[in-house]
Amino acid sequence: MILVTGATGKTGVDVVRGLAIVGAGARALVRDAAKAQFLRRPGVEVVVGDLEKPDTLRAALRGVERVFLCSAADPKQVELQGNMIKAAKEAGIKQVVKLGALGTSLDSPSSLGRWHAETEKQLIAAGLPWTFLRPHFFMQNFLGLAAGIKATGTLSLPMKNAKISLVDTRDVAAVAVETLTGAGHERKIYDITGPEALNGTDLVQKLSKATGKPIRYMDVPPDRARKEMLAAGWPEWLASAMVALLGVFAAGQASAVSTVVEELTGYPPRSFDHWAKENSAAFC
Repeated sequence: MILVTGATGKTGVDVVRGLAIVGAGARALVRDAAKAQFLRRPGVEVVVGDLEKPDTLRAALRGVERVFLCSAADPKQVELQGNMIKAAKEAGIKQVVKLGALGTSLDSPSSLGRWHAETEKQLIAAGLPWTFLRPHFFMQNFLGLAAGIKATGTLSLPMKNAKISLVDTRDVAAVAVETLTGAGHERKIYDITGPEALNGTDLVQKLSKATGKPIRYMDVPPDRARKEMLAAGWPEWLASAMVALLGVFAAGQASAVSTVVEELTGYPPRSFDHWAKENSAAFC
């Protein structure tokens, strides 16, 4: 049995689905069972639990051998995921596959990268067998920008002309399924990217082709991007963390392309062209 945390999130949904498809027993950890009915299918259990409540984790881990550790970005991430690590150690879990992010580091300019690094450090210190997945920026994150692009015809980001090798969450989930069910992945770190590195101009050209409408790219100052995020309702900590992350991208430090998806799954990662065509309606 494999416990999937973050089971209703962008990646977790497809991890649960992928485990069911390959016949591996999946147990989805959710806070509200009524809102997670869509996860139910043969081979999938839904269990109520909360990373803030360690007692619920102990119950959820009964009969579990492996854990997919993922949760939404949160200033309390180190504490919350730490609760699962402690519970997993007590339960004698055989492997924890942790979803982090490309550039995870204790000295990352973004708090998101530092939190992932601190959690990885906890896992190593706990002595649990681990696998670290570090995906690049998700293609699906552009859906959060779709309303603004639709209204203005402009993709505004503080990324200068730098290229990034963003990745589809479905490919990240496929790598997760392989590392949870296959052999030889313990103590491995996998950087997960899409098939190519693209700058802002490349991205809007592909979105324009998919939608049939002109979309332009505008590089904006970090302060302006942060103000726009706050105006859109983002919490201050998340806006600051995202601007810092985009600053790393703007510095040209996130353009490397990895072959992990094809090596572990047997198929090439989805392209942004493919993703844009699938999701074109969101931008029209």
